[in-house]
Amino acid sequence: MPTILKPQPGPQTQFMATPAQICIYGGAAGGGKSYGLLLSALRHKNVPGFGCTIFRRNFNQIFSQGGLWDESEKMYRGVRGADPRRNAGLWWFRDKNGQVISSVKFAHIERDDDVHKWQGSQICEIGFDELTHFTEKTFFYMLSRNRSTCGVKPFVRATCNPDADSWVSKFIAWWIDPKTGYPIPERSGKIRWFIRRNETLYWANTRQELWERFDLKTPEERMRPRSVTFIMSKLSDNKELMKVNPEYLANLEALSTVERERLLHGNWKIRAAAGLYFKRTQLGDILDKVPQDVVQWVRCWDLAATEQSENGDPAYTAGVLIGKRKNGRYVIADVINRQMSASDVRKTIKLTAQADRATYKRVRIRLPKDPGQAGKEQAESYIKFLSGFDVTAVAETGSKEARAEPMAAQWQAGNFDIVAGPWNEEYLLQLENFPEGKFKDMVDASANGFTEIEIRSAFSLAALTS
Repeated sequence: MPTILKPQPGPQTQFMATPAQICIYGGAAGGGKSYGLLLSALRHKNVPGFGCTIFRRNFNQIFSQGGLWDESEKMYRGVRGADPRRNAGLWWFRDKNGQVISSVKFAHIERDDDVHKWQGSQICEIGFDELTHFTEKTFFYMLSRNRSTCGVKPFVRATCNPDADSWVSKFIAWWIDPKTGYPIPERSGKIRWFIRRNETLYWANTRQELWERFDLKTPEERMRPRSVTFIMSKLSDNKELMKVNPEYLANLEALSTVERERLLHGNWKIRAAAGLYFKRTQLGDILDKVPQDVVQWVRCWDLAATEQSENGDPAYTAGVLIGKRKNGRYVIADVINRQMSASDVRKTIKLTAQADRATYKRVRIRLPKDPGQAGKEQAESYIKFLSGFDVTAVAETGSKEARAEPMAAQWQAGNFDIVAGPWNEEYLLQLENFPEGKFKDMVDASANGFTEIEIRSAFSLAALTS
């Protein structure tokens, strides 16, 4: 028996029904946006020649576990006539005689130059999953590929979470409250029109307004304005998710301030600003001595990118000792933050490793691994240099802000203590000024050390439960 798929009442249904040529479905995480995008691709599956291509920024986002392809398999497998081709990222939909009627394809556009691979294409429905990950240049180029000969008017459907610094934030500004950053409920789903000239967008409430403003008279000219709408997404819209995964709300509530505003409340104006990650008032206790119930220690280093700073002085290298206690709390026991030459850095790391072992017994050392062959060779050199110690070298991914998010969530929950020391004031000041402060070395070392602690904790739990 074929699967029956339908949108949930509310914004998801609105997303499916809007006549707008471009519809952006955005806001809070978990609102059912990706499901809506995949469902939209099926609307015209019985129209001969119809084709939909859904884009993600990179290949892994499509085919990694739980990615778009996995989600499409959950939905499309039971649809009559569905014929998957995983290696090609393609679904064919066939009639009862086995003839291909339509298709849904998954593809990625990682760089602006990649759009030229689509030159000459005619794509009736273009989908963008996480539109804020794409550049404005990519988006508008692909609009030129949004054409149709199958009888269905071409259209674009996109999903995204809020990003204050994205071009998308400016594109949908009319639908967003400029003071609060939250979508205006009364405007959600309302259609506006725009025309783009010399990379400038001109907006109006009706197509006719643009015809008159730009003296568009011929049928070809009058086709230039495009209709756009924005539909707000909230977690509460997705009743199915809340039913099968009721703890998802708690997960979002546990995020740091910035990410919680973005992903839970759909705030399009929130930015990483000083004090939004770490506040001194959120610190637990300043301890007189190191607690005796620490079960895991990690000393994480943030190595200076260059030997010298801009003014010619040696650049800063930071080493943060972070521990996790039996009660689940975290403690920062020691911080080294010095201007050193490359040779002094190596000596300091080795001497610190020896001192940590003597004082705390088992301390894992985490070092950054820069990209490229030179970074790999440097990491291997350090591992050999620290032979006999528990050492790992890890490539850093994402922005410093993104790497700081997991630790910031625990810090804001009051789950961090520090041991009293002469480094306290400098350390706390850098955390409070993050990410706007000039120096971020201690923050980066702390965040990466926290990540290493959590990775080790996960492995330990897996070993106990396997």
